[in-house]
Amino acid sequence: MTYVSYSEEVEAEKALDELRFKPLSAEQAQAWRQHHFVLSPWRVVFWQVLVGCVLGLLAWWITGRFSAGLSAVYGALAVVIPAALFARGLTGGFAATGVTGAVLGFFIWEAVKLMVGVVMLVMAPRVVSELSWPALLVGLVVTMKVYWLALLVAGGKPLNRRDNRWLLKNKLLNTLVNTVLSMPRRQANTSFTT
Repeated sequence: MTYVSYSEEVEAEKALDELRFKPLSAEQAQAWRQHHFVLSPWRVVFWQVLVGCVLGLLAWWITGRFSAGLSAVYGALAVVIPAALFARGLTGGFAATGVTGAVLGFFIWEAVKLMVGVVMLVMAPRVVSELSWPALLVGLVVTMKVYWLALLVAGGKPLNRRDNRWLLKNKLLNTLVNTVLSMPRRQANTSFTT
């Protein structure tokens, strides 16, 4: 059996006190925020929408079938819509103030996100005519991986309140939207032979 002297016990207690959590002052918290990156969930949702649109255009262009592009976009939407609900639940008026409420809210909104995603996938054959499962799965998987792209593209910039305005003014998004709107539409074959 090992005996510890009182002075050694006091020294150990002091060392533990230094390791314990210490709340930051307002000035320390402000300095920490300026030097550390915070990724907005809305920025991730924006990048998911952008990637989903690009995937839809690529699937349409590669296959030559509008239904393949629509399937890829629907796969992306099966990620984007639940992610937007999740982001709204965590950042909006539904967000809890206490630690227990925040953790509970996180799990509740995660469950809602999963259920909405599953329901969207089950409804896919009814919503998208001539559904292409490979295109839908590519849209789904690639859009899920956008979390990593958002971290890389954001480049460690501190979050500011102008992010939403930046998203609306983004030239890449405007170019993409204008390209989609200016694409020639394919005419559906409506002739019936008897």
